[in-house]
Amino acid sequence: MEILSYIVTALAAYLLGSIPTGYLVAKAKGIDIRSVGSGNIGATNVFRILGKSAGIFVLLADAAKGYFACYYIPRLIFQVDESVLELAETKLRNDYLIYLQSFEWHSIVAGVAAILGHNYTCWLKFKGGKGVATTAGVLVALAPSAFLVVLCIFLLVFYLTRYISLSSIVAAFCLPFSVWWFHGSRTMIVVMAALGALAIYKHKANIQRLLNGTENRFGKKKSAEAAK
Repeated sequence: MEILSYIVTALAAYLLGSIPTGYLVAKAKGIDIRSVGSGNIGATNVFRILGKSAGIFVLLADAAKGYFACYYIPRLIFQVDESVLELAETKLRNDYLIYLQSFEWHSIVAGVAAILGHNYTCWLKFKGGKGVATTAGVLVALAPSAFLVVLCIFLLVFYLTRYISLSSIVAAFCLPFSVWWFHGSRTMIVVMAALGALAIYKHKANIQRLLNGTENRFGKKKSAEAAK
């Protein structure tokens, strides 16, 4: 029965994460976002091609996919509310600890599945975005304090360099360390390290352009390779 609950959690979260927000927003305006700019369906490419409003909407929507998948799907599977979780956290009995551990695992599975859904959406032949916004949404749900640290790091690097790609890479690298700093579980730290590595891997083309000095800074009016 528990295996089934994990399968249902992963499938529901993947389908939610797989909604190609950037593609749909651009398609509504008669544009195939995959054929312009960097060809990426993420918020940065949408921002550069369609403007600020569309870019911000896609950014928030992609983050919301991660948050809602990670926060609400496990609660629906477990059919619990916050009062039940708070009660479990105040009890040190073994059965309560097992319950909390299982709930954490379902939340992690949902978060990972949502990110994979965004990065490899089944609606676009398993090609999607880079998962930065969706990962941020997952982090808000799982470790909000760590999210604030990572967000500050992202904003600082962006302020200094104007590279969204570099800011995303540095933030992804710092992700597991931030979770560790706030005493996240060993499982959470390992998972965040894996998610950070995935985000960095999805930026491999950006890394090459950064090394070559050809990466575009945010705000330049040119045919830009988007960071996400």
